Amino acid sequence: MIDQGSVQAAAARIAGRVRRTPVIELPPADAPGGARVWFKLEHLQHTGSFKARGAYNRILAAAERGELPEVGVVAASGGNAGLAFAHAARTVGTPAEVYLPETTPAVKVARLRSLGATVVQTGREYADAYTAAIERVATSGALFCHPYDQPEVCAGQGTLALELVEQIGPVDTVVVAVGGGGLMAGVATALSGTTRVIGVEPDTAPTLHAALAAGKPVDVEVGGVAADSLGARRLGDIGFEVAGATGVRSVLVGDADLIAARRELWDRYRLVVELGAAAAPAALATGAYRPEPDERVAVVLCGANTDPAALANSSAAGQDSAASTAAG
Repeated sequence: MIDQGSVQAAAARIAGRVRRTPVIELPPADAPGGARVWFKLEHLQHTGSFKARGAYNRILAAAERGELPEVGVVAASGGNAGLAFAHAARTVGTPAEVYLPETTPAVKVARLRSLGATVVQTGREYADAYTAAIERVATSGALFCHPYDQPEVCAGQGTLALELVEQIGPVDTVVVAVGGGGLMAGVATALSGTTRVIGVEPDTAPTLHAALAAGKPVDVEVGGVAADSLGARRLGDIGFEVAGATGVRSVLVGDADLIAARRELWDRYRLVVELGAAAAPAALATGAYRPEPDERVAVVLCGANTDPAALANSSAAGQDSAASTAAG
């Protein structure tokens, strides 16, 4: 479990390392139900996703404790977390080795290599890459960096929420996409007691929804257009604990909703996001979450690692996300 103190410590630790991403308020005509709605443009973060926050916090905290070995770090990822750890490792000056499923989109693999990471692709699912990464850590002594289920990673992601409140003041609700639950856990912890958190998932990868129904994290079948970023098979233990303690609510959206929401972000606001990042705005667009009049709602646009050519038409919009089972 993480607490607000650990999120505040993470904010101090990573200050100056991550971007202070912008926030824009939607015109009243675009905000459903008479609410006030802001987009937190975290897709403009280093490496194109919020995950840079947790990556920096994990690596820098280990360095502070003298636990960052010369062999560097090993991460397992479907792409976004690997990019974040590779970027943070290069900046800190330590080697990074990233294990990916073979189905990871080529744009993410190429970017990883450009960041100087050693890339190993193995298996069809994130679980295969994770197993290989753990085996590598056991033989090399490298620092293992989990994409979503380590306290320092979750606390780092929560710094987004502290920044958000500094920018626009208190909010009633924050809407975030959920894969393994690291972002949700960090945000819900940072804002516990003041703000509700709505976790949005594709109905093809409902890890939070299934965990809340079962009373514990459980494996789910994963597929759909956002599987490369929201494709964890099971909610992380930290995410489950935080969701239960803070009352996080889960809502589901479909693949067609993701494609439509991403297209709308481009057509209306000229914002380019990956399909997983479209989950949060899709919840408002579809009515899966309906804000009250005058409710202050922040919607996190969490990632931009996509092929812009996929925006050319709605049918192409899902092609950049292979039906892989990755964790982001």
